[in-house]
Amino acid sequence: MTPTSTTTAQETQESAEPARTRPRVEGDREREILEAALVTLADVGYDRLNFDAVAAAAKASKATLYRRWPGKVDLVIDALQLMIGVEADQYPDTGSLRGDLIAQACAKGGIGEDLPLQVFAALLGSLHRDPELRDAIMTRLMAPKMAVTLQTFRAAQLRGEIGKGADLELLARLLPAITIHEAMLSGTHPTAERLISLVDSVVLPACAATLQRD
Repeated sequence: MTPTSTTTAQETQESAEPARTRPRVEGDREREILEAALVTLADVGYDRLNFDAVAAAAKASKATLYRRWPGKVDLVIDALQLMIGVEADQYPDTGSLRGDLIAQACAKGGIGEDLPLQVFAALLGSLHRDPELRDAIMTRLMAPKMAVTLQTFRAAQLRGEIGKGADLELLARLLPAITIHEAMLSGTHPTAERLISLVDSVVLPACAATLQRD
């Protein structure tokens, strides 16, 4: 067997081996690092975020971060999943679209809290400049979140609160789009009263209008 064929066989064997999983920072320590990443991101923005700043904020070594997260995008996505992967991502099933939307928006991690809005504001400009960040957020973060929201709107459609031919994705984006836009302009997070007002004055009338076209 020639040296060339030996090398090829070795490479084939190595490529067939399962990929090694990344070592994990376990439990509370991982949460502390991710929470530090969120606060740092909100403070300095995505472009200026680096492992040195997060390590200092979390009182961890930079080597610890690199062993767990290969790059900044991975760290940020995991931090965002921690931030919104709570009650706001669950289907409340209150029996009405109004009740479901208010329960989701006002839940821990919902659009009515300060930190989520500050974090997404810090990411906004970078989403247009960094395709890797944008793709990761859309596929690993927003797609699962939208799936939960669409479940709420599909249930409302089955109850007859939304027309059969309605654009559910468009309706599902109304409340977060308006809320984030207002927050960016005012620099403050929406109160529960404002969220309820938007549900009653914008989202529900838009849903009711789809019934008139059936």
